[in-house]
This record gives sequence, structure tokens and C-alpha cells, in this order.
Amino acid sequence: MAEQEPELAPPPPPPIEEEAAVMPEEETRPEEPGTAAMAEDVEDNGREEKLWLLPPDVRCPEPGEAAEDLKLDEAKESDGSEYGSCSDYGSRDKPGTILERLVPEGNVLFPDTFQTNNLLFYERFKAYQDYILADCKALEVKEFTAEYLEKVLEPSGWQAVWRTNVFEVLVEVVDVEYPTLKALVRLSEPFVCEGRGAAFTLECMQELLGLKEHQLPLTELWVVFDESGEFDQTALAIEHVRFFYEHIWRSWDEEDDDDDFDYFVRCVEPRLRLYYDILEERVPLALVEEYHRLVSQCEELYRQFLDLRNRLAGSESDSEEENVSVVEGMKLCDQIEHLKQKLKLIENPLLRYVFGYQKHSGVQAKGVRPSRTTITHVVSTTMMSSLLQCLLRDKLSQDSCNGEVEIQFHSDPLSAVTACYEGDRIVICPGHYVVEDMLRIADSVELEGYGLPDDIVIEKRGKGDAFVECTGANVKISSMKFIQHEAVEGILSVHQGKTTLENCVLQCETTGVAVRTSAELLMKNSDLYGAKGAGVEIYPGSSCTLVGNGIHHCKEGILIKDFLDECCEIPKVTLVNNVVNNNEGYGVVLVKPAHSSLAKESSPESLAEQAEAVQSAGDMTTVGCEGQNKEGRRALESSGSADSAKHPEDNSEIANELSALSLKKAHLRKKRLSNVAITEADDDLMGQEMFVSITGNRFNRNGKGSFGTFLY
Repeated sequence: MAEQEPELAPPPPPPIEEEAAVMPEEETRPEEPGTAAMAEDVEDNGREEKLWLLPPDVRCPEPGEAAEDLKLDEAKESDGSEYGSCSDYGSRDKPGTILERLVPEGNVLFPDTFQTNNLLFYERFKAYQDYILADCKALEVKEFTAEYLEKVLEPSGWQAVWRTNVFEVLVEVVDVEYPTLKALVRLSEPFVCEGRGAAFTLECMQELLGLKEHQLPLTELWVVFDESGEFDQTALAIEHVRFFYEHIWRSWDEEDDDDDFDYFVRCVEPRLRLYYDILEERVPLALVEEYHRLVSQCEELYRQFLDLRNRLAGSESDSEEENVSVVEGMKLCDQIEHLKQKLKLIENPLLRYVFGYQKHSGVQAKGVRPSRTTITHVVSTTMMSSLLQCLLRDKLSQDSCNGEVEIQFHSDPLSAVTACYEGDRIVICPGHYVVEDMLRIADSVELEGYGLPDDIVIEKRGKGDAFVECTGANVKISSMKFIQHEAVEGILSVHQGKTTLENCVLQCETTGVAVRTSAELLMKNSDLYGAKGAGVEIYPGSSCTLVGNGIHHCKEGILIKDFLDECCEIPKVTLVNNVVNNNEGYGVVLVKPAHSSLAKESSPESLAEQAEAVQSAGDMTTVGCEGQNKEGRRALESSGSADSAKHPEDNSEIANELSALSLKKAHLRKKRLSNVAITEADDDLMGQEMFVSITGNRFNRNGKGSFGTFLY
């Protein structure tokens, strides 16, 4: 075999011969599996069917390099690294499929298909970044996708299941139209079809395919399983395209033709991360519902905008009605831009964390009990007689309760909170209580631990949005320890009303205590640690008083959000005798717009220039966009008036103006996200107007310093 190899392939160039001469004998054998064959395919351009095994941007190896590359690939595969995953485009040296089989449920008529919908985040990320989209612009997405499919997709000879909401049918692909992302198909023999609620005959399907000219979108095809591995890349490529158009692509993306717009960085990566964050239950359910609602609403408004623009472009008359349509189009453009900014806040993980774009559960307060009485709820799984005597003396006697008291017993805190009405009290006896759902306190109630905080432990297990959520007018929590596991939001969220937290221990895993807009928190003599976000988040329009607390071993100590929005006042913060230490970032961080007076006065020159750019691009908040919207509307209205005076033959110029104005708005906002995460130390932070009182605090051993400013 080694003697016949020179006759099968041209002799290698001199540099390769010199390299081969000094290599060990076992590395230069031409009969190494995959070496000579691959070299032959590369030298002979007549056999292109094996070029799809490599990534589109990777060159084919020279004959002297193949054996070494093969050993490297085998070493990587033995290490259990990502190179052995099903989306590794260069791992097809071994025969047979690397994908799993998906058996149809309850249906033996259809053949099995490839299991491709369980790919990991990094697999999809790598495919879109390295092989499909790279640095393309929004208008180039379809072109780049077609080029990718042309390199990796088998043009014919494979079967697929055509799936719609009405039926499934087995087809055979005879050709692929890459520019349109469609496949030319015919019905497989024997005919296999299943309808949902109706029967579809062979003649019916043939007629339907005839109406479609036998062309079907690739996103509606699921490749039939094949053990040879020949169609692995075909199945993966179609899965990547299908996933992209179902979960990543937005119909309004194509409106942005900015040359500096990197579509993958700006849109694909944040949306892909959000998809997996939702899949892994790291985003609150209320926020997920809000995101899907905003997407649907934006899609509907964009369809209306396109219909209006097309109607104006096709109209040959100029009338007052057409001018009214122009104004309506401007309003639609404003609404679309407003929704797009909201979506960006949710899609960007950093902004999602900083702005805390969440909603509370909305549990309604019960109010006063119909009998006009209040009840003391006692929580204990078991109780010794001595403890009962002490409890009766200290908490349940007529002297301590100012009269006769009605008592209810519960085995867990959740049932006690659920049973509470306005004015009730909950006394939790020593013990370790595990709850699966969050504690929603919507009425003015008091939760009190009977003993030391470390003796009354409430542990949250299972995934969920939050741990303790307070919306009551006057809620008091004291003398207990909360342990948080796998919650999406913080350990305690105060959405409205006043909450007093005293002598408690808060062991966090995500963020700590969040004081939302219009809410008030008084936190005294408590210990908070372990938050992967901020220990305490203070929102605009809220009031937070921290007295004698320890906040340590969090990502940030105290995060204060000052957006200076017309709708929200600055937060009111009081810090007295707190110890904020050993946090990863700053002890106290202030979130402010990059173009604020603080940024201009205290930022370095480079940051000042960026702040000026952000200011010229427009304010991040919705209110800041109103001036631009009004100006754009006046410009469009004046354009409509001018067109009326000139009596144009048609309204195509008006339609073009709508498009241009939409693009202009997008260009004005393009730098907003690029200036996120400018964080700088700020020793003058405590001189801000928001601080009502600051005395006796200690800020020690924080990773980035005591005080910092986050500019967006």
C-alpha cells in the first residue's frame, strides 16, 4: 500500500518533503487512516463531497500535516473536552453518526429523526459565531446563512419529515435552493402522512406540493436518522437555522443597515444567553411573560408599520388622508423604538441585573378579617412542655397580648403566612423549616422568631423567582435566619409599603435585599452575606435605612440606582453604624447615566467623551426619548406638508422618509449598549443629595474600594 501511494496523489511540494524527512517513521506513513485519502481529496478538486467535514473558514491540511492533526484530535477527544461534542465540525474522522436518535412518540409509521434540539449553549454560540454569522450585518444574515448551508448541506439524497401545525409527511430532498433557504422535495415511497384532526390523501399532498412548486422551507424539515454519519452535518445545519429564525431573529432587525452594527454581538449573543437563562430558570417568570408579551406587541406594530409604508409607496394620490397616515406611521415608529429599548434591557444580562426589570407576583391583600379579630399563629413541628410554658408566658399571655388572644398552630411558616389577615402575628418556634414556595406577605403582619436567629432557620429549596416578597403597608420581620437556594431574584424584595427587618441573618445565593420604587425598608442589626449580586439594591423613589448591619462577602455591598427620571425621585438612603466589608466589588455603588453631571465632573477625559457621545445619542430612559420623537414627528409632518405643496405624482418619497426616519432613530441609539459597564472609583460619592444621614460606618477590604460609580 505504501509503494502505490505516489501514483494516487501528486508528490508533495519540497517543503513538505523536507519536513517529512526529519519526522519519525511512524508519523510519515502514508497509510495512516484519513491521511492519504484526505490529501487526495484536497489535491483533486473533483471530489468536493468531503470538504464539508471541515469548518468553512478552515483550510484543508497538507499531506504532511494530517497525521499529526489526527493525533491532536484524538488527544482532545480523550480529554473529554468540547471537541467531542455533536456540534464539532471537524470531528468527522471516525465513521458512524455522532448524534442521538429521536424516536417518534406513539407513532411507528414515521422513521426516527436526528436528536438536535438538545444542544448546549456553547455549541450554538460556537456555530453562529465561527461558522454561520461571524461579523455579518443584519442585512447580510440571509446571505451568510446561505453560504454556510452551501458548504455543509447535502444537496440531495436524504429524507426528512415535513412538519406543520396540521400534518406531518415523509419527503425526499432532491435539491436545495440555498439563496431562498428552501429544499426541492418529492413525496417518499411508500407514502407516509399523519394529519391532526383530518386525513390527508396522496393526491391531496401532491396537489399541495404542486402549489408550493415542491419547495419547502428548510426550517420545516427534520432529517431522518442515518447511522452512517453522512447526514450529521445536514441535520445540525438545519437545526441551527431553524433555532435562529425561531428564537433569535426579529423581523425588524433588517431595518438596521449601519456599517458599524455587528449583528452577532449586538443581537445574537444576548438573545441566545437569554434563551438559555430562561431554559435554566434563571429569569423570573413574570419577566419571561413580560418579554414574550413585548416581542408579540412589537411584531404586531412592525407589521402595521410595514403595511402603512407599503400602502403609501403604492399610492399615486396626495390627500389629507395620506398625510394623516404619515403621522400614524411616525407614531408607530415611536412605539416600536420604545418597545425595542425595553427588549434590549431584558436581553442584556448586565442591564437586566442593574435595572432589575422584574415584577412582583401581585398577590392582593386580604385586609381585616371578617370577624374583626386578629390571630396569633404559632409555627412549630414539635414542642417540649418547657418551651410551651415559656412561650405562653412570654408571647401568649394576656399581659403580653393586652387581652385574650386567639391562637392557631401551623407546622410550617408558609401555611401560617397564607392564613394571615391584616394585623395578625406569627411566632415561629426554634427549628429548621424547609419551604418550596416563596413567602408572599401582602398584609400588615409581624413575623417573629422565638429565640436566637440561628435557632429559627427558614430554608428555601427548589427553583423560584424570590424567597420573601413584601407588599404590605407595615410588615415586621425579626429574629430568624433565611437561607436561599436557587432563587432567581433576591432573598427579600420589598415592592411597596414599609418593611422592618431586625436581628435577622440572610444567607444569599443570588441578590440580597431589594427595595423597589416607592417602597421603604428599615434594616437593623442584621447580617447579610453570600449574594452573587448586590447585598442591598436600592431603587429610585425608594427609602432605605440601614442601622448596625453587617454586609459582607457579596459581589457588591450596597447598590443604589439613581436614574434621575421624571417619573422617579432620587432614593433616600440612611447609613448608620454599618460594617460593609470583604465584598468582591465596591462597598457602595451608585448607578447613574453616563451623561449626568456626576460623570462630567468626576470622570476621566475618556469617560467624559463617551458620556458626551451617549448624550448626543439620546437618553437611555423612555422619557429621554420623547424629545427626539417629537422632533422626528415634526420633521415628518413638515415633510408631508411639503409634499402636499409640491403635489408629487405618488407617495413613494413619504414611504422612503418613514424608512429613513426609522433608521435614523436606530442610529441615534446604536451606542447606548456599547458604553455600558463603565465603573470607576468615586471617593466623593457620599456627598450626594440622596444620602440623608451617614455616620459611624466602616468600609473595609472591599475588592475595588469603598465607593464606586456605575455609568451607563
